Amino acid sequence: MKVENLFREKRPVISFEIFPPKRDTELKNIDGTLEILSRLNPDFISVTFGAGGSATNNKTIALAKKIKQEYGITPIVHLTCLNYSKNEMDELLAELKENEIENVLALRGDRNPDIEPKKEFHYATDLVKYIKAHGDFDVCGACYPEGHTEAESIVADIQHLKEKVDAGATHLISQLFFDNNIFYSFQEKTKLAGINVPIEAGIMPVINKAQIERMVTLCGASLPEKFQCMMNKYENDKDALFDAGIAYAVNQIVDLLAHDVDGIHIYTMNNTKVAERICKGIENLI
Repeated sequence: MKVENLFREKRPVISFEIFPPKRDTELKNIDGTLEILSRLNPDFISVTFGAGGSATNNKTIALAKKIKQEYGITPIVHLTCLNYSKNEMDELLAELKENEIENVLALRGDRNPDIEPKKEFHYATDLVKYIKAHGDFDVCGACYPEGHTEAESIVADIQHLKEKVDAGATHLISQLFFDNNIFYSFQEKTKLAGINVPIEAGIMPVINKAQIERMVTLCGASLPEKFQCMMNKYENDKDALFDAGIAYAVNQIVDLLAHDVDGIHIYTMNNTKVAERICKGIENLI
């Protein structure tokens, strides 16, 4: 099923994000994770773009195929474009068509100082246009409630987001954030800009302080005072930080659901305990 149709059938949509294992042997052992996640009945699972970009060795597509064919769950495949040529992208799209995978999250991808970009795709919007012109795919886009780290301003970033939607992105998944008021303000700005597609709120539970600090450095998310207090208080108690982090994420989601958010996208980090605890915390609300 195309994810755009899921949003027509129900709100809120609940989805998970997972990443492909680095080794082929680990791909065979991921069934335990998928078995647990499937019992939580997500509307779809997105798979981040793994190492190795060709259609013959990309573990992202192999994992998405497994999710669809063995577990009956709709997958979204992340595709990045900055370091790939159009010929390489054609290989990937052909592989998706062959496996009847019809949902793609189109991303530019992070700049790598050690890799020279191919310069055939400059922005995610370029990839959205290309995918829409080369197959019957449903294309999703990323959005940034606090603005992309490379954007001149939040206003400029939302203007670029409008271009992405106009190019064919039918729904959006937000970068992680820890202050719901920032997300609500972002929603208002997108409406004013004429962006009317569903926007899922991306939630990353805090279970490891170092991991979160690294992610925040990469994506530029701000940390509310109560969030910092939580991390500082429990940073040396692994179990307590896990419980507090799950509670914080559940409280975020409860508030988002009360505000009729279009969907919740949970960054699971392939941790089934995270997904189970969060779904348990909101099971009577969805």
